[in-house]
Amino acid sequence: MELILVLLICILYAAGIYLILRRSMVKLLLGIMLLGNGTNILIFLLGNIIKGKPPIIGPDLKVFTDIYADPIPQALILTAIVISFGLTSFAIVLLKRVYALLGTDDLDDLNTPEEEDI
Repeated sequence: MELILVLLICILYAAGIYLILRRSMVKLLLGIMLLGNGTNILIFLLGNIIKGKPPIIGPDLKVFTDIYADPIPQALILTAIVISFGLTSFAIVLLKRVYALLGTDDLDDLNTPEEEDI
């Protein structure tokens, strides 16, 4: 299972970096989203995937000795999902505004200054 997730992470990172290096702002946004998803799976993989019970200690026990799922990676992934959603929604609004003003999403057209007619 871990090997499949490692391959998935590699594919998501490679596709994300490839899309970030393209000239279109839409592809840049998609690349950032793929990198975010790859990072979420990486955090999930590093958190030791274990099927288990919630870490609740019964009233008669002093120490929890059963196999349990660690809640910290799950909380980190949830936080990363919320942050990436906020970043994505801001980037979509920004992209829509830039396209409405300039009529293009090509990054090279955005970097060159306009030539004034003399």
